[in-house]
Amino acid sequence: MKTDRTEFPGSDGQKLAARLDAPDGPPRAYALFAHCFTCGKDIFAASRIAQALTEHGLAVLRFDFTGLGASEGEFANTNFSSNVADLVAAADHLRRAYCAPALLIGHSLGGAAVLAAAASIPEARAVATIAAPSDPSHVAGLFGSSLEEIRTRGEAQVQLAGRPFRIKQQFLVDAAEQNLTARVAQLGRGLLIMHSPGDTTVDIANATRIFIAARHPKSFVSLVDAEHLLPRKSDAVYAASMIAAWSERYLEPGP
Repeated sequence: MKTDRTEFPGSDGQKLAARLDAPDGPPRAYALFAHCFTCGKDIFAASRIAQALTEHGLAVLRFDFTGLGASEGEFANTNFSSNVADLVAAADHLRRAYCAPALLIGHSLGGAAVLAAAASIPEARAVATIAAPSDPSHVAGLFGSSLEEIRTRGEAQVQLAGRPFRIKQQFLVDAAEQNLTARVAQLGRGLLIMHSPGDTTVDIANATRIFIAARHPKSFVSLVDAEHLLPRKSDAVYAASMIAAWSERYLEPGP
């Protein structure tokens, strides 16, 4: 596996840190990976899935959304719409520097983001989601008792996965304005939905709503016994193997 560290301008012009993992030979296609909410490109699931996909001949670009990881910008000023715009910027970077992504992959809220961004990335012929919510406003449930403070004071410091994040009212407003199921209905490309029946962070009912909203071709794979963030290597490798096998008929060899 070869790795190139790079950066590109995000939706608001800030530099976003990225990493391209590629097979030793010419890639048969390029994929774009969107990480989970407040995570980063180097979270275990993202790195393990990217590594496994290179073994199937795919090159995978993963990056830190604005304000996260090594990327510039203020996280408090971002929202679901800016994440979608960052994804479109990442696709533009791939298009200029390598080859436009034929496959979009998203984990958790990143899965919702790739579903929303697909319409703006015409070269993408297939979309795969892992533990994605059917409504971006689902993440508001993670804010707990801070939710009321955000609504009354306009912002609040929220502890997520043991780290503090400043969340503003505009984030909640933007998430509530999204109509993701309508975008799913107009997706117009292959869709793979992967979800664990035991997911306690994003209930599997979200996968059901996405599947019902989508038109064919669509597929569902159950990630039995997997946790939401796929911390076990075996679960991440299994998910990558399913994506690689399923996407085969949608992807053409890249230049």
